[in-house]
Amino acid sequence: MPRLRFTLADAADPVGAFSPRPAEVWLEVGFGAGEHALATIEARPEIGLIACEVFENGVASLLSRLVPEGAEANTTLPGNLRLWNDDARSLIRALPDASIARLFLLFPDPWPKVRHAKRRFLHPANVPAVARILAPGAEWRIATDDPVNQAWSRDVLAGQEFFHAPPPAAERPAGWPPTRYEAKARAAGRPVLYWRLIRRG
Repeated sequence: MPRLRFTLADAADPVGAFSPRPAEVWLEVGFGAGEHALATIEARPEIGLIACEVFENGVASLLSRLVPEGAEANTTLPGNLRLWNDDARSLIRALPDASIARLFLLFPDPWPKVRHAKRRFLHPANVPAVARILAPGAEWRIATDDPVNQAWSRDVLAGQEFFHAPPPAAERPAGWPPTRYEAKARAAGRPVLYWRLIRRG
């Protein structure tokens, strides 16, 4: 983890945190077990991905996919991946304007109770902060299978002015890696919705 950790000091120049310097930096909020993050860096070696996850089990799962047991000291780690294991909102506050070219929010906790709504990452209070760090034309991808979160997402996106937000798709768009959670949702018969928001200039 120390070799992959993205720090607050790195936030001032996020491109400089990667080796080699990437063409652009992407951000994933809540990477779960890490399937999407690892598929992304493998498919797009020219980008740098900051993957955020506050839960230790998720971080451990991703690291175990990268490093064989007992080989922690000498395994070569991907130069285009950095990990943030704290609240993503504190990282977003530290990143420069227009520094992120793509953002992923995939299957977040729905926080279904009304009194918990303020904890949702997609929230009217958070949208301006997210918009600030995304470059004009940057894409924000959101996916959820939870009906409460789907309705909430529609309402929040309908009330914002920072993104072009067409209706969500019912099928995962091409070039969008699947996740283990998505497979579980579909196996359970829960329809998934996929948003692709574009940052206005």
